[in-house]
Amino acid sequence: MSSSYSQEPPSTAKVILYTSVGEIAIDLFASQTPLACKSFIQNCLDNYYLGCEFHRVVPGFCVQTGDPSNTGDGGVNGAYGAPFADEIHSRLRFRTRGMVAMANANKPNSNGSQFFITLDKCEELERKHTIFGKVADATIFNVIRIGEGELEEGTERPVHPVRITGAEVVVNPFENIVARTKKAADADEAAKDTAADGKGKVRQREGRAQLSKARKNLVSFDDDDGDGGGDDDDHNHHDDDDERRGAAISSSYCWL
Repeated sequence: MSSSYSQEPPSTAKVILYTSVGEIAIDLFASQTPLACKSFIQNCLDNYYLGCEFHRVVPGFCVQTGDPSNTGDGGVNGAYGAPFADEIHSRLRFRTRGMVAMANANKPNSNGSQFFITLDKCEELERKHTIFGKVADATIFNVIRIGEGELEEGTERPVHPVRITGAEVVVNPFENIVARTKKAADADEAAKDTAADGKGKVRQREGRAQLSKARKNLVSFDDDDGDGGGDDDDHNHHDDDDERRGAAISSSYCWL
C-alpha cells in the first residue's frame, strides 16, 4: 500500500455513480467532511445528478460535473439550501489521482453541488477545496477515460460529454438523510394520522356530551337547561416541514 493511501483516514460511506462509460465507485470521508458528504448523499438519493454531464475536462488535471444545467454556472446544494462551508482536513490531500472534491465559486465557503475528480496529484489545490471522497478500485479507469475525451477546440468542453445516468448510495451513515420523496410521503402519512386521530377525539367528545346530557335529563326532570357538558380541548396542528430548498449559485465554478 502506498504512503498516500495509508495516510488517508478510513472511509465511512460509499456511493456508486453510473455513467455512460461505466461505474465510478466513490468512498466517502463522512467523519472528516460531514457537510460535503451529507450534501452529496442527499443529491444522489434525490437523483439530482441524473443527466449531469462531465462538462469540464482538463487533461491530466481533473474532470468536473454536478451541474444540472450543464453550463458550469449552475448547481444547487441538496441538503442545506445555500452554499456551505469548507472542510479542510490535514489527512486529506491532493497527492494522487482519484480524489473527489467540491468545486466552488473561487472563494471560501461557496460549495454547492458541483464536484471534480483529479486525474493526477494537484498540490496547487491544497487547502482551497474540500476533499470528501476518493474513487475506489478499478473504477478510476472510467474516470481516466472521461479525461481522455475529445475537447472542443480551445476549450475545456468535451465534444461528446459523458453523462451521469444514475446513483446508488451503498453506505449511508446519516440516518436523517433520506430521499426527499420519501420525506414528503412520510410527512403526508403523519398528517393523515394526525387528522384521523383528531376526528376520533372529536367523535369521542361528542359521544360523551350526548351521554352526559341524556343522564342529566333522566335524573333532573325539573331542570331543562342542561348544557351538553364535555371537553372543549383546543387542537394545535403543527406542520413542521424541514425540507430545505436548494439555492442557485450564479457565479462560475473554478479552482484557481
